Amino acid sequence: MEELDLLKKAWNKDDHSFSQVSETEIYNMLHKKSSSIVKWILIISILEVLLWSGFSIIFNTDDYLSTIQFENAPLIFSVITYVSNAIILVFIYLFYKNYVKISTTVSTKKLMKDILNARKTVQYYVGYNLSAIVLTFFISMFLSYNYNPQMASLKEKLSDGQHTMLALFCIGTMLAMVVVMVAVFWIFYRLVYGALLRKLNSNYKELKKIDL
Repeated sequence: MEELDLLKKAWNKDDHSFSQVSETEIYNMLHKKSSSIVKWILIISILEVLLWSGFSIIFNTDDYLSTIQFENAPLIFSVITYVSNAIILVFIYLFYKNYVKISTTVSTKKLMKDILNARKTVQYYVGYNLSAIVLTFFISMFLSYNYNPQMASLKEKLSDGQHTMLALFCIGTMLAMVVVMVAVFWIFYRLVYGALLRKLNSNYKELKKIDL
């Protein structure tokens, strides 16, 4: 931002004609930086999809499904997978759309609006991913508890009402796993997308000063 700071200092000088040139230069620089940031958001989201696709191939769910004595389990996970992929593709399309809008806009107000929309899209994307992780985890735990024969002895102990501490331990362990999992992914998204969003927000504030 050093070059931008120099332009801002020049823009604040008393020479009106020079300030007009500097204002245009500052806008162009913010425009370019914002476009680059949104492009990186698009690239990272695509790389993330490829990464998870690779993990799904390496860690095949067939072994897990083979332990579940519920004939609709494969169908449930297939539906979850297809719906999740469809939603993520929609987000990638929105990221691309935001990139095109920011790259082609010529109005300060429009650029500010596009930046806000880009930030909201990323926030919704992160929120969806975290929610999907929690939902998938609980569905997996529910199916394992109810339809995995290896859980029969545990279910018997919990059903007789004499193992309250064991039940509380199981529930606490499951909740702790959810919290840890969500925390890990939240930190990941915070580091990757959070840094880009902070830069976008900084650009928005600078554009707001120009627009006044």
